[in-house]
Amino acid sequence: MIPVDIEEERKEILKRYRRLLRQAKPVLKPGDTKQIKKAFNISLEAHKDMRRKSGEPYIYHPLEVALVCVEEIGLGTTSIISALLHDVVEDTDWELEDIEREFGHKVMTIIDGLTKISGVFEYGSSQQAENFRKMLLTLSDDVRVILIKLADRLNNMRTLSSMPRHKQLKIASETMYLYAPLAHRLGLYAIKSELEDLYLKYTDTETYKDIVKKINESKSYRNRFIKSFIQPIEDELTRQGFKFAIKGRPKSVYSIYNKMKKQGIPFEEVYDLFAIRIILDSELENEKADCWQVYSIVTDFYRPNPDRLRDWISTPRSNGYESLHTTVMSNTGQWVEVQIRTSRMDEIAERGYAAHWKYKEKDSSSKSGAGLDEWINQVRSMLESNDGSAIEFMDDFRGNLFQEEVFVFTPKGDLKVLPFGATALDFAFEIHTAVGAKCIGAKVNQRLVPINHKLKNGDQVEILTSNKQKPTEDWLNNVVTSRAKAKIKDALREEKKSAIVDGKEIVQRKMKAMKLEFTSETVEQLRAYFELKTANEFYYRVGKGIIDPTSIKSFKDFKENQKAKSKVSEKVKDESTFTKEIKSLKGSDHDQLLIGEDMDVVDYILAKCCNPIPGDDVFGFVTINEGIKIHRTSCPNALELLSNHGNRVIKARWTSQKEIAFLAGLRIVGTDRVGLINDVTKVISNELKVNMRSITVDSDAGIFEGTIKLYVHSTEHLDHLIKNLQQVEGIIKVSRFD
Repeated sequence: MIPVDIEEERKEILKRYRRLLRQAKPVLKPGDTKQIKKAFNISLEAHKDMRRKSGEPYIYHPLEVALVCVEEIGLGTTSIISALLHDVVEDTDWELEDIEREFGHKVMTIIDGLTKISGVFEYGSSQQAENFRKMLLTLSDDVRVILIKLADRLNNMRTLSSMPRHKQLKIASETMYLYAPLAHRLGLYAIKSELEDLYLKYTDTETYKDIVKKINESKSYRNRFIKSFIQPIEDELTRQGFKFAIKGRPKSVYSIYNKMKKQGIPFEEVYDLFAIRIILDSELENEKADCWQVYSIVTDFYRPNPDRLRDWISTPRSNGYESLHTTVMSNTGQWVEVQIRTSRMDEIAERGYAAHWKYKEKDSSSKSGAGLDEWINQVRSMLESNDGSAIEFMDDFRGNLFQEEVFVFTPKGDLKVLPFGATALDFAFEIHTAVGAKCIGAKVNQRLVPINHKLKNGDQVEILTSNKQKPTEDWLNNVVTSRAKAKIKDALREEKKSAIVDGKEIVQRKMKAMKLEFTSETVEQLRAYFELKTANEFYYRVGKGIIDPTSIKSFKDFKENQKAKSKVSEKVKDESTFTKEIKSLKGSDHDQLLIGEDMDVVDYILAKCCNPIPGDDVFGFVTINEGIKIHRTSCPNALELLSNHGNRVIKARWTSQKEIAFLAGLRIVGTDRVGLINDVTKVISNELKVNMRSITVDSDAGIFEGTIKLYVHSTEHLDHLIKNLQQVEGIIKVSRFD
């Protein structure tokens, strides 16, 4: 154990506390310092015997959270006090009543919103989702709950290195799934970028380090380039009498990674690695004209890309973000993104919601953030109408955190802001629930379109309705807004309830006729036999006639078959062994993985969604009916599993056995030539003794694209194969796909 220097720690705690007070000084009113000191002393006393995983005193955490609230979000005294006390109720004997007595009702409400729900959760529900829903319920009263929660999460992510690997994965995924989009939605771009970068750092450390290294290596070249690029703009702005600052900075690690992944290109081919930001000191009434004038100056020197102009000054984003973005071609043939904004807009862009309130108080006519208020009202109504599961609510809520928007108009010319990808049906529900429920189509710019027609910026939309129309299950695939989804689900839920009741009665009658006992175990086996997620889903399908009741006979035959097969009268013990039998899984050949805290060899299934192979970074997930499933940490479903069901995630890692083959997929792109396929298959079959399962090839105008599914032993084996394939003449790129 590391010896602790108590005196040194005491000095460090005071140093951090004084820094907090220094930063908060501009926002403090008379008497505030006294209240903050009281909160600090209570927190210090309450956490005095606690330490973080890193070995540091626990009080560092509330102090750092309070500092983020002041320094990076721009919040005031109430938030500082709440941040200092945010873990006191959860971790110590302090009750909410004590907080209310000492600091008043507002602080108590905020801390209640930040305190996790304790107690037992039913199987299949999600503690994270329930806690998140609880936190959002306080949004109706006070948005500061979420801002402090973001500060808390940012500090947790900054200190994640001291946590065990499976906890790192869970916390990082939860952050990416919910908190980064939430920071974006509240306009906190700096925090959003840092959370995304930290997520990448802990889930794909190698890629993260590689991008950071390459950014650093290109730093001196970048600085020279930025200097020569901004020189003529600076001179002209000074000549025209503008007060301004110009910053040049690289894009965040995560946004570069995202571009590489989406476009399938290496770091060297990401063309807009950095952005130039021009920040003007401008009077409120001249802001728009000044920004456009600066745009005109920039495009005098450099040619703009007409498809890359984004005007968020005339119509700000719904989270209050205002800026003018253009991408221009530099003299060296490189595209550069230029952002033009005023210092007011810049503060709102960096500090989001808190700054938007500050300016709103000064100028009540300010457009900035009107969309944010509207969004918060939307979330409130969603919370009031939501009676589904917490996980369903989370999915709907995430749907509300869209990054891009479309601006469309009603027939009377009113502007409506919808998420990117919104359809005519979304627009109908945006007008009114009754209009949405009866929607049969729409006229977009006077042209008749179906309900699933995707809207574009500037469309004018008129909804057509019919009293005979009612929502169907398919409608959920035709909408993206959470409002529309919630209203359609409400309508379907009512219809579904009666179908479930009918279905249950039919199943009971049928089983009685077949002399089968109607027990929860049999129902669970029936559900598994028909491969459905819940018993209600099974009843619903029977009630709607999707499953023919007579097919229950085939289930009875199957059960009897199973009994006959087993020589020893070993009964199927539970639904998970029953499901395993249905799926007739592989033999005992796959004991390659060490699972859980004790790293035992346990039976498991490899997830079909990401086909992990030895060498991949993996985690185990305890499913309800299929035992343990193994997923890659980069699996498309990993984010949701780790964030919503962290309590069901267990550690897993490969041992170095290599005798078993695993299915993997490769995508090959190249220039076509005679004999190319022959060379590719030769490398695969002859050189490395690999078995191919399938190969698909397509050649168009001299470009060759192919996918190959083959069996390999490990990631090492696969990398070796990729290297050899890349050396075949004419092959440009070889990549793995799930």
